[in-house]
Amino acid sequence: MMQPMFLLAAAEGGGLAGMAGEVATKFGLNWPLFISQTISFCVVAFLLHRFAYQPILRVLEDRRNRIEEGLKNAEAIKTELARTEQARQEVLDQANEQATKLIAEAREAASRLLEQETQKAIASAGDIIQRAREASEAELGRMKAELRQEVGRLVVETTARVTGKILTVDDQQRLIEETNRELAA
Repeated sequence: MMQPMFLLAAAEGGGLAGMAGEVATKFGLNWPLFISQTISFCVVAFLLHRFAYQPILRVLEDRRNRIEEGLKNAEAIKTELARTEQARQEVLDQANEQATKLIAEAREAASRLLEQETQKAIASAGDIIQRAREASEAELGRMKAELRQEVGRLVVETTARVTGKILTVDDQQRLIEETNRELAA
Protein backbone atom coordinates (compact mmCIF):
# COMPACT_ATOMS: atom_id res chain seq x y z
CA MET A 1 0.00 0.00 0.00
CA MET A 2 2.77 2.28 0.65
CA GLN A 3 4.40 1.93 -2.74
CA PRO A 4 1.49 3.13 -4.79
CA MET A 5 1.30 6.24 -2.62
CA PHE A 6 5.01 6.79 -2.95
CA LEU A 7 4.71 6.58 -6.71
CA LEU A 8 1.79 9.02 -6.71
CA ALA A 9 3.74 11.45 -4.60
CA ALA A 10 6.73 11.17 -6.91
CA ALA A 11 4.57 11.79 -9.96
CA GLU A 12 3.06 14.97 -8.47
CA GLY A 13 6.39 16.49 -7.48
CA GLY A 14 8.02 16.40 -10.91
CA GLY A 15 8.12 12.77 -11.77
CA LEU A 16 10.28 9.84 -10.97
CA ALA A 17 13.45 11.57 -12.10
CA GLY A 18 12.78 14.48 -9.82
CA MET A 19 12.23 12.16 -6.94
CA ALA A 20 15.49 10.33 -7.65
CA GLY A 21 17.28 13.66 -7.67
CA GLU A 22 15.78 14.61 -4.32
CA VAL A 23 16.77 11.28 -2.79
CA ALA A 24 20.27 11.66 -4.21
CA THR A 25 20.69 15.11 -2.73
CA LYS A 26 19.25 14.02 0.62
CA PHE A 27 21.82 11.19 0.82
CA GLY A 28 24.66 13.47 -0.27
CA LEU A 29 25.33 12.02 -3.70
CA ASN A 30 28.19 13.76 -5.47
CA TRP A 31 27.76 13.09 -9.17
CA PRO A 32 31.36 13.67 -10.32
CA LEU A 33 32.66 11.46 -7.50
CA PHE A 34 30.01 8.81 -8.23
CA ILE A 35 30.89 8.74 -11.94
CA SER A 36 34.65 8.55 -11.21
CA GLN A 37 34.07 5.73 -8.71
CA THR A 38 31.85 3.95 -11.25
CA ILE A 39 34.56 4.29 -13.91
CA SER A 40 37.20 3.13 -11.41
CA PHE A 41 34.99 0.17 -10.47
CA CYS A 42 34.50 -0.72 -14.15
CA VAL A 43 38.27 -0.43 -14.83
CA VAL A 44 39.08 -2.56 -11.78
CA ALA A 45 36.36 -5.07 -12.72
CA PHE A 46 37.69 -5.19 -16.31
CA LEU A 47 41.30 -5.61 -15.11
CA LEU A 48 40.29 -8.27 -12.59
CA HIS A 49 38.27 -10.03 -15.24
CA ARG A 50 41.06 -9.81 -17.77
CA PHE A 51 44.13 -10.43 -15.61
CA ALA A 52 42.82 -12.37 -12.61
CA TYR A 53 39.53 -14.06 -13.35
CA GLN A 54 40.43 -15.29 -16.88
CA PRO A 55 43.84 -16.72 -15.81
CA ILE A 56 42.21 -18.36 -12.81
CA LEU A 57 39.58 -19.86 -15.10
CA ARG A 58 42.34 -21.06 -17.47
CA VAL A 59 44.27 -22.57 -14.54
CA LEU A 60 41.13 -24.27 -13.32
CA GLU A 61 40.37 -25.53 -16.84
CA ASP A 62 43.96 -26.80 -17.20
CA ARG A 63 43.71 -28.46 -13.83
CA ARG A 64 40.39 -30.07 -14.77
CA ASN A 65 41.95 -31.28 -18.05
CA ARG A 66 44.96 -32.68 -16.19
CA ILE A 67 42.69 -34.44 -13.73
CA GLU A 68 40.66 -35.92 -16.59
CA GLU A 69 43.88 -36.92 -18.34
CA GLY A 70 45.20 -38.42 -15.10
CA LEU A 71 41.98 -40.39 -14.68
CA LYS A 72 42.23 -41.61 -18.27
CA ASN A 73 45.89 -42.53 -17.70
CA ALA A 74 44.99 -44.27 -14.45
CA GLU A 75 42.33 -46.25 -16.30
CA ALA A 76 44.80 -47.06 -19.08
CA ILE A 77 47.41 -48.05 -16.49
CA LYS A 78 44.85 -50.22 -14.71
CA THR A 79 43.95 -51.90 -18.01
CA GLU A 80 47.63 -52.36 -18.88
CA LEU A 81 48.32 -53.73 -15.41
CA ALA A 82 45.47 -56.22 -15.75
CA ARG A 83 46.77 -57.27 -19.18
CA THR A 84 50.31 -57.55 -17.82
CA GLU A 85 49.08 -59.60 -14.86
CA GLN A 86 47.20 -61.89 -17.22
CA ALA A 87 50.29 -62.26 -19.43
CA ARG A 88 52.41 -62.95 -16.33
CA GLN A 89 49.93 -65.58 -15.19
CA GLU A 90 49.99 -67.18 -18.64
CA VAL A 91 53.79 -67.24 -18.58
CA LEU A 92 53.72 -68.78 -15.09
CA ASP A 93 51.19 -71.38 -16.23
CA GLN A 94 53.35 -72.25 -19.23
CA ALA A 95 56.43 -72.44 -17.02
CA ASN A 96 54.55 -74.72 -14.60
CA GLU A 97 53.44 -76.92 -17.49
CA GLN A 98 56.99 -77.13 -18.82
CA ALA A 99 58.36 -77.81 -15.34
CA THR A 100 55.79 -80.56 -14.81
CA LYS A 101 56.62 -82.01 -18.22
CA LEU A 102 60.36 -81.85 -17.50
CA ILE A 103 59.85 -83.50 -14.11
CA ALA A 104 57.78 -86.25 -15.73
CA GLU A 105 60.44 -86.74 -18.42
CA ALA A 106 63.18 -86.78 -15.77
CA ARG A 107 61.26 -89.37 -13.75
CA GLU A 108 60.73 -91.45 -16.85
CA ALA A 109 64.42 -91.18 -17.77
CA ALA A 110 65.38 -92.04 -14.19
CA SER A 111 63.04 -95.03 -14.31
CA ARG A 112 64.56 -96.20 -17.60
CA LEU A 113 68.07 -95.66 -16.23
CA LEU A 114 67.16 -97.53 -13.05
CA GLU A 115 65.77 -100.39 -15.12
CA GLN A 116 68.90 -100.46 -17.29
CA GLU A 117 71.17 -100.37 -14.27
CA THR A 118 69.07 -103.06 -12.60
CA GLN A 119 69.39 -105.23 -15.71
CA LYS A 120 73.13 -104.58 -15.78
CA ALA A 121 73.38 -105.45 -12.10
CA ILE A 122 71.35 -108.63 -12.64
CA ALA A 123 73.53 -109.57 -15.61
CA SER A 124 76.67 -108.78 -13.62
CA ALA A 125 75.37 -110.81 -10.68
CA GLY A 126 74.57 -113.66 -13.09
CA ASP A 127 78.11 -113.48 -14.48
CA ILE A 128 79.54 -113.49 -10.97
CA ILE A 129 77.38 -116.46 -10.00
CA GLN A 130 78.38 -118.30 -13.20
CA ARG A 131 82.07 -117.63 -12.58
CA ALA A 132 81.64 -118.71 -8.98
CA ARG A 133 79.98 -121.94 -10.12
CA GLU A 134 82.70 -122.53 -12.65
CA ALA A 135 85.35 -121.83 -10.03
CA SER A 136 83.49 -124.07 -7.58
CA GLU A 137 83.25 -126.84 -10.14
CA ALA A 138 86.92 -126.46 -11.02
CA GLU A 139 87.80 -126.53 -7.32
CA LEU A 140 85.55 -129.57 -6.86
CA GLY A 141 87.22 -131.30 -9.80
CA ARG A 142 90.65 -130.49 -8.44
CA MET A 143 89.67 -131.69 -4.99
CA LYS A 144 88.23 -134.92 -6.46
CA ALA A 145 91.44 -135.45 -8.40
CA GLU A 146 93.48 -134.91 -5.23
CA LEU A 147 91.12 -137.18 -3.34
CA ARG A 148 91.51 -139.92 -5.99
CA GLN A 149 95.26 -139.59 -5.84
CA GLU A 150 95.24 -139.71 -2.07
CA VAL A 151 92.81 -142.65 -1.98
CA GLY A 152 94.86 -144.43 -4.64
CA ARG A 153 98.03 -143.85 -2.65
CA LEU A 154 96.36 -145.07 0.51
CA VAL A 155 95.01 -148.18 -1.25
CA VAL A 156 98.47 -148.95 -2.63
CA GLU A 157 100.05 -148.38 0.75
CA THR A 158 97.40 -150.45 2.53
CA THR A 159 97.64 -153.26 0.01
CA ALA A 160 101.42 -153.32 0.32
CA ARG A 161 101.18 -153.63 4.07
CA VAL A 162 98.46 -156.24 3.99
CA THR A 163 100.18 -158.39 1.44
CA GLY A 164 103.58 -157.78 2.86
CA LYS A 165 105.19 -157.41 -0.48
CA ILE A 166 106.53 -154.53 -2.39
CA LEU A 167 104.31 -153.58 -5.28
CA THR A 168 105.71 -152.64 -8.59
CA VAL A 169 104.86 -149.42 -10.37
CA ASP A 170 102.53 -151.34 -12.70
CA ASP A 171 100.74 -152.92 -9.76
CA GLN A 172 100.40 -149.55 -8.08
CA GLN A 173 99.00 -148.00 -11.29
CA ARG A 174 96.50 -150.85 -11.73
CA LEU A 175 95.24 -150.54 -8.13
CA ILE A 176 94.85 -146.75 -8.46
CA GLU A 177 92.82 -147.14 -11.66
CA GLU A 178 90.56 -149.79 -10.13
CA THR A 179 89.94 -147.61 -7.07
CA ASN A 180 89.13 -144.60 -9.26
CA ARG A 181 86.60 -146.67 -11.24
CA GLU A 182 84.92 -147.86 -8.09
CA LEU A 183 84.79 -144.31 -6.66
CA ALA A 184 83.31 -142.97 -9.92
CA ALA A 185 80.60 -145.61 -9.89
